[in-house]
Amino acid sequence: MKKSESCNKLNRELSVGEVAERSGVAVSTLHFYETKGLIKSWRTGGNQRRYPRDVLRRVSIIKVAQRTGIPLAEIKSALDTLPEGRTPNKKDWTRLSARWRQELDTRIEELTRLRSSLDDCIGCGCLSMKSCPLRNPGDKAAEWGSGAWYLESVRRKS
Repeated sequence: MKKSESCNKLNRELSVGEVAERSGVAVSTLHFYETKGLIKSWRTGGNQRRYPRDVLRRVSIIKVAQRTGIPLAEIKSALDTLPEGRTPNKKDWTRLSARWRQELDTRIEELTRLRSSLDDCIGCGCLSMKSCPLRNPGDKAAEWGSGAWYLESVRRKS
């Protein structure tokens, strides 16, 4: 293969099937990402979807961020800071991941506290709606009165 043919092959756009196969993501997921504005494609004259090659890195970023529990809206906001038409690089990833680090640290701390509270709660066995640190921390639901119905009211008002 000539160098120019090799460059053309490397720079060519990808079909939705190629992106799905290379990224390990279902075609329907790619379409979903596109409707959410996370990735972009265009249509050929024959109405077939085409993606730039940098979409593979963007899909990877989306999957890693999702795996850590980052909401899609936050992922979109981060991806919107990337330059168009350029494959995200290590520097981009460092900047994006730094945005999420504090949120992840906070969530880890909350989950650790929850795990400790869960042990205490299971130990007492009462699941007291007045003092349970899991269901009603700080007795916030007291102002709505007593009764079996109040937990749902608390969720709606919180």
